[in-house]
Amino acid sequence: MKGVVFTEFFDMVEASFSPELVERIIDLAELPNQGAYTAVGTYDAGEMVRLVGVLSQETGLAVPDLLFAFGRYLLSRFAEEHGDYFSSAGSVFRLLEGIEDKIHRDVRKLYPDAELPKFECHKPSPERLVLDYSSPRGMAKLAEGLIAASIEHYGEQISLQVEEQAADGTKVRFVLDRWAA
Repeated sequence: MKGVVFTEFFDMVEASFSPELVERIIDLAELPNQGAYTAVGTYDAGEMVRLVGVLSQETGLAVPDLLFAFGRYLLSRFAEEHGDYFSSAGSVFRLLEGIEDKIHRDVRKLYPDAELPKFECHKPSPERLVLDYSSPRGMAKLAEGLIAASIEHYGEQISLQVEEQAADGTKVRFVLDRWAA
């Protein structure tokens, strides 16, 4: 997992809770690098799992809720730092349809060793988009948070349904339906 995910996670915890909690979860997670992550480095995804688990224990919030909140936070950061993707897409459907061909392609140019989730996109009608998520890391709730925040970002009238395809969160189908206001 790229270090930028870790640094953004720490920023979210600091903004949502406190800098002291960031330090506490790093200590309690007993990470091999004591929480020293560089944005361009690559780290074991298990470290993120440990951090989120410790954050859950410290806050009393469920792991899925924390991953969802992190996804929402990441979307806001991506929109700030990569606004060109959002403005050129112009809509939720176009943004999400471009995950593999545009966004992930560009991420791989910068970080050839990036281990990204896979999104297969299907558009059975102009008003429906189906995204099939798969990742061995099982962080579908993070992806759900990203998708939900993208709907809010564009202010579109879209419902999001989540259909688990695997109990461990490694495969999930997201169904987005656009409806008239």
